[in-house]
Amino acid sequence: MEILGIFGLEGKVFIAQLINFLIVVFILKIILYKPMQKMLNERKNKIEQGLRDSENAKIALENAGEERKKILTAAKNDADALTVSAKASLEETKNKMTQDAKNRSEQILEDAKQKAAMEFENMNRQIGKMSVDISGKVISHVFSSLFTDEEKNKVLARALEKIEKGGYEKSSN
Repeated sequence: MEILGIFGLEGKVFIAQLINFLIVVFILKIILYKPMQKMLNERKNKIEQGLRDSENAKIALENAGEERKKILTAAKNDADALTVSAKASLEETKNKMTQDAKNRSEQILEDAKQKAAMEFENMNRQIGKMSVDISGKVISHVFSSLFTDEEKNKVLARALEKIEKGGYEKSSN
């Protein structure tokens, strides 16, 4: 203990100071160190959580980019399929309309041909009737001087009958 005396240390004061130091350390540990340690742990946990969240966000962003590509590819494929379908439908409608127009024009042409044939037949009948009338008058006039009225009427009736049936060129007599 002599050494302590050389350095100017007194035992009672040293022990008192040591006790005071331990009391201050204990109080500081309770009041300052534990809350500081708790605060540091909370910050550490928040930082780790932030790092995990940023890593998760990075992964989610990559997944969203891939999902976006998939969605765009699917949308493009759907659009292409719709385009092909629309073109096919348009072509089908065009072909149907063309065929309908062709059928309609053929029907109109056929109707016009039938109408023309009917008109031609009517005209032939009218011309035939007119030629029969004219032939009857001509024959009557010519035969009036050659035959008697009774003979003239018989010949005239037979000639008119032959003309109405198709004329002389169709018969063998």
